[in-house]
Amino acid sequence: MPERKRKPRVAVVDWKPAPASIDGVTVERKVLGKAAEVKYYLADTEADFTPAILNADAIIVWQNTDVTERTLSKMKNCRALIRNGVGYDTVDVKTAGRLGIPVCNVPDYGTEEVADHAIALTMAQVRQLFPLDREAKKPAWKLHVKEKLRRLSTLTLGIVGLGRIGTACALRAKALGFRVVFYDPYLPNGTHKAVGVERVDSLEALLRQVDVLSLHCPLTEETRYLIAEKELAMMKPTAYVVNTARGAVIKKKAILAALRKGVIAGAALDVIENEPLKTKAEAATPNLIATCHAAFCSVEGMVEMRTTSARIAKLAVTGKRLMNVVN
Repeated sequence: MPERKRKPRVAVVDWKPAPASIDGVTVERKVLGKAAEVKYYLADTEADFTPAILNADAIIVWQNTDVTERTLSKMKNCRALIRNGVGYDTVDVKTAGRLGIPVCNVPDYGTEEVADHAIALTMAQVRQLFPLDREAKKPAWKLHVKEKLRRLSTLTLGIVGLGRIGTACALRAKALGFRVVFYDPYLPNGTHKAVGVERVDSLEALLRQVDVLSLHCPLTEETRYLIAEKELAMMKPTAYVVNTARGAVIKKKAILAALRKGVIAGAALDVIENEPLKTKAEAATPNLIATCHAAFCSVEGMVEMRTTSARIAKLAVTGKRLMNVVN
């Protein structure tokens, strides 16, 4: 008898220390239907990738799990490796391309959420929400931070990276009254006119004038440690840094030291290099607001992201043209 054709398999790999999915692969199974068998796995590192994962026809990987050449070379059946999110710096995309494995991402699912989160972090700093909250809960409170409370229309918000999220953040900031300036060497001329914001031609020119710096660039070899000791020293001592992009865009040691020394007024970080914070001393850094890599998260956004990833997996296992290929 002829050998029965194997049904395609899709592996969804979540991060074991902090799983992002609350229902396994319910969304993915609904999208893929009868096109493939879908299985859910937990992994701390790529060393936890079992043969069942490595032999899958499409692999969807959640955040924080690195995928290097050691693992990619074992993926003999993989027609698409899909990063469940915007960033794909955890995947060796060059090696994947050399091995014939397309790497895809989901670039648009969390645009609104991340922009909203960046603005929320900005507002928390310029309106000193957390110090005011702590003070208001005391039996007899005083307005100790009144000299730090700012009028938005007098402030300049600077954006690094005017892509989807950076643009959404810029439009929100404009609506609140901020003067908005951006730096992005890869955008064509005239972009600032279309969005109605100002443009500068160097990072230094941006850093020296902003009251709030909001980062919206991908993590690449070019942007790793884009903000470190030298760059922080260029900023006003009354300025704030907001990061909802990738942790290592900012050198952690540099920004924590800058906060302790008063080089800048504060930082609001949804992402941080080598996250999460590792020690009590790091967590106790003055004028630091930290959220747990949650800017992308909303009930609606998570469903949208997982649906898109599953659609890409379905295209892969049915032999159709992929979308959102980054290599």
